[in-house]
Amino acid sequence: MTYEGQTINAFRSAIREPLVLFLVLGAGIFLLFSFVGDRQVFVPDEIVVDAGQIERMSQAWRKTRMRPPTQPELEGLIEDYIQEEIYYREAVALGLDQDNSVIRRHLRQKMEFLSKDIAAQKDPEEEELQEYLDTNPDLFRQSARLSFRHIYFNRDMRGAATDDDAYAVLATLNGAGIATDTGAAGDSLMFPGEFDLASEREIADQFGRIFIGQLLSLKTGQWSGPVESGFGLHLVFIEEHIESQVPTLDSIRDAVVREWREARRQEFNAAFYDGLRQRYSVVIERPAWLDTDLNLANVVQR
Repeated sequence: MTYEGQTINAFRSAIREPLVLFLVLGAGIFLLFSFVGDRQVFVPDEIVVDAGQIERMSQAWRKTRMRPPTQPELEGLIEDYIQEEIYYREAVALGLDQDNSVIRRHLRQKMEFLSKDIAAQKDPEEEELQEYLDTNPDLFRQSARLSFRHIYFNRDMRGAATDDDAYAVLATLNGAGIATDTGAAGDSLMFPGEFDLASEREIADQFGRIFIGQLLSLKTGQWSGPVESGFGLHLVFIEEHIESQVPTLDSIRDAVVREWREARRQEFNAAFYDGLRQRYSVVIERPAWLDTDLNLANVVQR
């Protein structure tokens, strides 16, 4: 490979690294400042959240939620205001508001998009995807699937005899073998009497979480029960039970890449905002009715 080719490959590899992307973004911001420098935009480095602003946040919350905010909720409102103010000021300093009449929240979104776009530049390595899958298996876990038959017993119709009737039919079925015709046993129900590899959610949506929880513990190849559902009692014959499992990376690669990218965007955006916030001194002036300190980091409270 020629020297020029090696240089190009080295550049392509370097530009994929987050640190390099940060430096590129910084250089871009510097150049942008040089072009808009004649605007002499002044971005003060102190943010004051006064008691009146906190009161307005609280009142707006009361109007929409019909109750006052809790302490953590109020802290979240204040922190969101600080983040919005920081992004707004940074966006104005970059000139993102020029020829733009959209409200400041849209400018905040523009600043967030800057960091998200950078995070999206890097393609994941195989090892990164496998590590993400291993660390977050529940994001990709496939639920158990069951093929089963059931016989339903209606409590409203049978009353106190429901349990005895179900146990009597169960004894007959286990004594006669699984080939016994069960068409005449039990009561009618709106759902079918047989299910083929239905997922946990599909079963729970029709019979309830308690029902599927009991089914998962039953043995295959025999009649079991009675099993309770929201409708009554059921005798159940499990024909096939596929356990819940986490698929291999190759079989769900697109889903893992999608989740990995989203997690990376969130991490990158949080780091980007934290870096911006370090440039600001935040002052919060508490209203008279707030008698406790707010649990916010890096702020001066008055």
